[in-house]
Amino acid sequence: MLMRHGKPLLSAGGWVALAGMPAWIAAYDLAQIVDEPIPPASLAAAGAAATIVASPLPRALASVGALGHTPAEVDAMFREAALPTPSMPAWCRFARLPPALWAVLLRLMWMAGYANGVESRRATRLRAREAAARLIALAQAGPVVLVAHGIINSMIARELRRSGWARRQPARHACWSVNSFTLAAACSTVMSAHDGAA
Repeated sequence: MLMRHGKPLLSAGGWVALAGMPAWIAAYDLAQIVDEPIPPASLAAAGAAATIVASPLPRALASVGALGHTPAEVDAMFREAALPTPSMPAWCRFARLPPALWAVLLRLMWMAGYANGVESRRATRLRAREAAARLIALAQAGPVVLVAHGIINSMIARELRRSGWARRQPARHACWSVNSFTLAAACSTVMSAHDGAA
């Protein structure tokens, strides 16, 4: 089960220049989470887990704590994909936008191949493959919950599907959302047994 962390606790911030985004990204990476009710599905997923693992970023660790658990593993392989900050002419660097909009634009640039000193999309995809393999190994001992982030969870999900795991519901991306996967062979066996009984 891939769970996204709770809503990050950040000040409204207003509009910022692109030159101010490194400081905003650093603050985001240090953010805790908003104290708000946790969706029942997230609580149920954590309660059903034999193992909970997490990203080392504070918003992920705070989410595990809010669920009432301690992670069995905290590993940088589950860390969110980094946002690049582009080098631009001064007139452009001081254009002001809401930080969330800058983050979307920077993420689109990163997905198009622009990294500018941070981990590239290709390198992150390889890390996601390693993370998926780790989760599959842990799942041998029972249900596993990873508490991490939107982009890396999506990339891990892709690697799980490539390894024969099937998503049990439409993809979810909101804070506290849970995406569950079952080994496709196990799903087929259960469905065949059900069809035979019918």
